[in-house]
Amino acid sequence: MATTTRDRMEVRSSDDVVRVRQQVRARALDVGLSLVDQTKIVTAASELARNMLDYGGGGVAEIEVVADGIRRGLRLVFEDKGPGIADIPLALKDGYTSGGGLGLGLGGAKRLCNEFSIDSKPGEGTRVVCARWK
Repeated sequence: MATTTRDRMEVRSSDDVVRVRQQVRARALDVGLSLVDQTKIVTAASELARNMLDYGGGGVAEIEVVADGIRRGLRLVFEDKGPGIADIPLALKDGYTSGGGLGLGLGGAKRLCNEFSIDSKPGEGTRVVCARWK
């Protein structure tokens, strides 16, 4: 799998979350994702960037245009050095929240992507990778 473009963005404020959304939308257009797929990946990016800010204290978002044979897509990586997620299956369940939200974020982001993975260790941080393919 080849990466053709990679953007790396610090996420330290709500304004940074907006910038991530804008950049994901621009890259989704570059890839040629449909309007529905653009909306899905931008929504997932917004949720994951917001979670990284709210629960991980901020971190880094990477936006990659990727190709796998004739397939093109967008891969997003969100990485923080926050407290981590103690129970990933629980965190993915709709209705579970460790904060004041509705508990739809991680599970919803997963459903919006073609590929989704979480690697997290309590006390070390969290890394979420998701992708949407054309």
